[in-house]
Amino acid sequence: MLGEISPMRTLILLSALFFSTFLTSMTAAPTSSPLPAKTATATFGGGCFWCVDAVYQYVPGVIKITSGYAGGKVPNPTYEQVCTGRTGHAEVVQITYDPSKVTYDQLLDLFWRAHDPTTLNRQGADHGTQYRSIILTSTPEEAAEAETSKKKAQAQFPDPIVTEIVPLTTFYPAEGYHQDYYRNNKEKNPYCQVVIAPKLKKLGLDK
Repeated sequence: MLGEISPMRTLILLSALFFSTFLTSMTAAPTSSPLPAKTATATFGGGCFWCVDAVYQYVPGVIKITSGYAGGKVPNPTYEQVCTGRTGHAEVVQITYDPSKVTYDQLLDLFWRAHDPTTLNRQGADHGTQYRSIILTSTPEEAAEAETSKKKAQAQFPDPIVTEIVPLTTFYPAEGYHQDYYRNNKEKNPYCQVVIAPKLKKLGLDK
């Protein structure tokens, strides 16, 4: 009958519709991203970067932490070179975070509590300019906020804070075996058990 669609044609049309929908779902952009719409970075040095990395691993809103070197003049330094203290670099961590969940000021607050910013080029048994206390800023706003936070933190210490606050020029990621060091070696390396674990416990971060 004119105007009627045959069963065969109906089947063909339904099949075409199904495959069209299937292909669209396969090629369409994902509806959500694992990363927030806006991220920011903070770069801190407070002694051995294994320690600083371990501290910030437990902060809600922190997305990624990369251990590395900054503040020096030698391009692409190796760990062995930095350890000599002659490259000018400090061991630092670069923290990628979601500013809607944790603020730069909150990260700074933990920075002051996580190390002793009054000891020049030293943290505990670690000596050398590579272990100096340093904040490397990416914008004038970060620099101003860091300076304000430093003045506020001074009330917590009887001795003057010697932390450097300088613009970040170049950050060099450290070798792969330094990344997530505490998480990967806390049962293997005595340094993790003797130095890092007590620090995390003191800060209430031993999870």
